[in-house]
Amino acid sequence: MYRHMVPVDNKFFPLIFNTISHGIFTIDGEGRITSFNKAAEEMCTGYREQDVIGISCAQIFRTDICQELCPLKRSIASKQRIENRQVKVLTKQGQRIPIFISTAALIDDEGKVIGGVEMFRDISTESELKKQLYSSYCFEDIVTKSPAMKGVLEMLPLVAVSQSTVLINGESGTGKELVARAIHNHGPRCKAPFVAINCAALPDTLLESELFGYTQGAFTDAKKDKPGRFARAERGTLFLDEVGDLSLVIQSKLLRVLQEKEYEPLGSNQPVKANVRIIAATNKDLTREVQRKRFRQDLFFRLNVVNISLPPLRERREDIPILVDHFIQHFNAVQGRRILRCSERVMAALMKYEFPGNVRELENAIEHAYVVCGGDTIRLDHLPSHIVAAFSQQRPPDDNHTRPLEYAEADVISNTLTRNHGNRNATSAELGISRNTLWRKMKKYRIEY
Repeated sequence: MYRHMVPVDNKFFPLIFNTISHGIFTIDGEGRITSFNKAAEEMCTGYREQDVIGISCAQIFRTDICQELCPLKRSIASKQRIENRQVKVLTKQGQRIPIFISTAALIDDEGKVIGGVEMFRDISTESELKKQLYSSYCFEDIVTKSPAMKGVLEMLPLVAVSQSTVLINGESGTGKELVARAIHNHGPRCKAPFVAINCAALPDTLLESELFGYTQGAFTDAKKDKPGRFARAERGTLFLDEVGDLSLVIQSKLLRVLQEKEYEPLGSNQPVKANVRIIAATNKDLTREVQRKRFRQDLFFRLNVVNISLPPLRERREDIPILVDHFIQHFNAVQGRRILRCSERVMAALMKYEFPGNVRELENAIEHAYVVCGGDTIRLDHLPSHIVAAFSQQRPPDDNHTRPLEYAEADVISNTLTRNHGNRNATSAELGISRNTLWRKMKKYRIEY
């Protein structure tokens, strides 16, 4: 079928090279640029061909992965093509621009690698459109479109500019530290340190020294003074995770810091002033802990000046699709691969799963799938086995023609109705649909309430 094709004269190669709309450049075995087409000049780098010939490509593009995971170097070493890797280049004007790159080794007639070629295209417009699409769903690294989280996102900028102590309630994995970091980053202390400590991870003796530090000679191995987390967070924010697990002894010492704005390092009797904002988090019901005499009431009142409650993922299932997309894009950037999507059955399984580990468990599930997925689509058998098993054991609705995503939609509607005690106005408002649409979907899925 190729009998009548005419070979292209080599004299036309420069014309073709400079007509292609994608940026293209080649390098020799030492990583020095040997050619640079017009699209590469015009697209985003700001350099002309005469400026870059003979210079290392890392000096010109200055991507976020040049020094560690350069795809072009990997192609040259392995003789394998790498396609559609997203990176960010630094232009001559100092602007960061996202691009997709594809790389391959240049091999001569004798099979010897003589360099490499990279083709790239500017995706800054696509990235900006995607950013605009998700702007209403995001605050810092918090990704949501859930009505249950709307109040939290509206509150965060107001909380951030205050100096008040904050208590964040939520199950493990709901994103309490993300919220704490967002508050810090948008407040007046953002240029000072954000220091976190898990109060459940250390025994009392170590936790006290970690929080308040110690002086030389305070105990046998104290060879010199060591500052604690309060000192490291000076003028910034100290995040006390799992504060509900503090012993009563440490609680009393923490209370003094909150009341007197000072503390004493171990081995010292000289108080140290503390200019630190406290953000605490817990997965326990501290009101019940106070009633059971496990948590000091006066400390609870000091911590609970502003309270933020994070709903579990099972109460904000509408966030699962955008969280999945967020995690896929994250792992694409970190691991240098290009997974495009997950299958419909995967999404149905994730929408039906209860997620006792919340957003953290969802992230781990996507990372697991990312590791075992060999193509560009995550499929059901790529998910952790316990999620697949839970999905397989559930009975679908009687209508055999209902698709898996519709099972999930029916489940979300049913759960929302239950949460709102059958109130259709409240349910349609929470789901972001009209009452008529809710009624039609209830009829379609045979949901009675």
